[in-house]
Amino acid sequence: MKNRTRAALPIVFAFVLAGAGMVFAGSLLAHPGAPAQAAAAKEAPAQAAPKLTAKSIEIDLLDPGDLPIPPEFRVAVYESLVGAVERSNKFEHVYRNGNKGAAGAPDLVILHTTAEAFKKGSEKQREVTSVSGFTDMKVKATFTDRSGKVLLEKELEGRVRFFGGNLNATYDIAKKLSTLIAETF
Repeated sequence: MKNRTRAALPIVFAFVLAGAGMVFAGSLLAHPGAPAQAAAAKEAPAQAAPKLTAKSIEIDLLDPGDLPIPPEFRVAVYESLVGAVERSNKFEHVYRNGNKGAAGAPDLVILHTTAEAFKKGSEKQREVTSVSGFTDMKVKATFTDRSGKVLLEKELEGRVRFFGGNLNATYDIAKKLSTLIAETF
């Protein structure tokens, strides 16, 4: 009985491959332009967004809008963003909100952050169960020049899902901002 099973295996495998080939061929028949489109997509590189340049950046305080965001979250978001921008090493000077040196800085961009959503979770619930107690925060990051012209606008989300303090959501936002800066500047 063992020999019969081993002998049948290559035949079954051949039928499976043949069936997969028919499915693939059928998909090509259903979409006759698909091979040409795929080849064109490989040849034409994706249009990359132009890189922004700036020597200095000023970081404004988080605007909470109408959301009831506790002061510790507002400060934590601000400090996390300042730290992330400094660690990125993309700017010669990083100015905090209200720094008078930013007024004379050449080639300055300003980072404005506005809170769009906030849900404070429970650290205790996260420790007990893995399905509740999440902390979520959504922030809109807007880079402008001195005149207020928007250079870039992007939504960033910070979350704490399982373990960690609620303020870890702010570190998540800062990490995503670092990635955005690396891709943009």
